Amino acid sequence: MYKLLAIKIDVDTDRGTRIGVPNLLSLFDEFNIKTTFLFSLGPDNTGRAIKRIFRPGFLGKVSRTSIISTYGIRTLLNGVLLPGPHVGRRNEAIMRTARDKGHEVGIHCYDHIRWQDGLSTMTRDQVNDEFGKAQKEFERIFHEPATTAGAAGWQANCFSLAAEDDAGLLYASDCRGTRPFFPRCENNVYKTLQVPTTLPTLDELIGRAEYPADRIISHYLSLLKSTAPNVLTIHAELEGMKHLALFRSFLEQIAAQQIRVIRLESIARELLKAPSAIPVCNLVSGVIDGRGGTLALQQSVSS
Repeated sequence: MYKLLAIKIDVDTDRGTRIGVPNLLSLFDEFNIKTTFLFSLGPDNTGRAIKRIFRPGFLGKVSRTSIISTYGIRTLLNGVLLPGPHVGRRNEAIMRTARDKGHEVGIHCYDHIRWQDGLSTMTRDQVNDEFGKAQKEFERIFHEPATTAGAAGWQANCFSLAAEDDAGLLYASDCRGTRPFFPRCENNVYKTLQVPTTLPTLDELIGRAEYPADRIISHYLSLLKSTAPNVLTIHAELEGMKHLALFRSFLEQIAAQQIRVIRLESIARELLKAPSAIPVCNLVSGVIDGRGGTLALQQSVSS
């Protein structure tokens, strides 16, 4: 049985949208593959992430990934010493180009820092307002409603799941896990299918002694399964810029092994033909090796 790999691109910043997305679009054209782009649509306030310095594991990640060379000084000043540029208004043509080239497009967030760092303290009305702003900006750019979303920083809770249900999404990709599921949170089961990221991200591996750069691709290949969908999240700021050559090598390897790259939408539509066969799992907060802070995780399959 051949292996399937869905590639999801989280686009976090203005710089990643301007530079990383066109780089990736050219690369995907070269390999004739279609993927899923999730866009940050409002202000780029990346500089406000400095408060994460107090989170366990954050400094280690910064030292490994060389955050300054990855994001650039200008981006790291956005929202602090410089006004945060509005990503959607500045880059709508690039976003539409991704859609026009046959890639799936969806919502990552409105304000990435506000969602990733603030979701846990937001009220339901605040969550609805923040997600609603992303919906409106998406519709302004693409002239149609979004059918998918993937939470910034894999931050999701009962309020955000309810907002996605209200939006009538086909599916969402908000968490880390092992297989698609319907999420249960505080004893409520939500109707929007979750298609979780199943593979580690590059920034969780790069720079660690146990994952030398010359073995990262072989490590990824060893993790791919033929029995379940494989979902890889990449970042426009990493694989689309600083580590573009490494990502090209990865694509060469999966092409050589005849691993089929698909859009996340393909997984969701196939599964939703038989929704009764999709498991219900708890959505909980937990930690991932190599990443600072907590994030949304798939916990267990319902009996």
